[in-house]
Amino acid sequence: MKVHIEFVYKTPTGAEATFSSEMIQGAHALLIAEDFERTGRVKSMKFIDTYEQEWDMKKLKEYMKEYETEPHNITVYFDGGFDLQSKTSGLGCVVYYEQNGKAYRLRKNARVEELESNNEAEYAALHLGLQEVEALGVHHMPIQIIGDSKVVIHQLLDEWPCYEDTLSRWADRIEEKLQSLHLKPEYETVSRKKNQESDRLATQALKGVEISSTIET
Repeated sequence: MKVHIEFVYKTPTGAEATFSSEMIQGAHALLIAEDFERTGRVKSMKFIDTYEQEWDMKKLKEYMKEYETEPHNITVYFDGGFDLQSKTSGLGCVVYYEQNGKAYRLRKNARVEELESNNEAEYAALHLGLQEVEALGVHHMPIQIIGDSKVVIHQLLDEWPCYEDTLSRWADRIEEKLQSLHLKPEYETVSRKKNQESDRLATQALKGVEISSTIET
């Protein structure tokens, strides 16, 4: 969970000024806020999360205790491959998350036969990743989505038009899933080299090798 701090600082002579921080992790924000409070010159303070919800220090501390026990700091990598000859697709996704002070990596792939193009496989791979996120019980938080498909990322950002009905339906499914889980996506495109793990999972799926695992990193 990320928040920014807003506080009113009062000097010994009575002059006041309002300050606001950048978005930072909630636990880090609490440490900084407590340090400011020890100066005895903070008149008021609040924390504002990515959904514009306001918190006081007591409520944020209570929430952060519960937050640490649930999966958080979610990053999803995805990749899809399509074999034109067999009309078969391979989907791969990797989900990184933290829980109870530990970091985990979830890997999942799938082989499907009802898709018709590589772009559709890319969308399906992202949807597979979001299904895994849902299975973890993740909701009401930001989520980072990373892939090497410029088509998928730019269409979901509404930067590129989507003329194909099939892809438009997939984009709708992705957005509906994110909305139903109250997830705020941050999209990023990377080179295939930086997306090797999900690419490898998609290739293995095409070869009929199923993978589903979660390990501590």
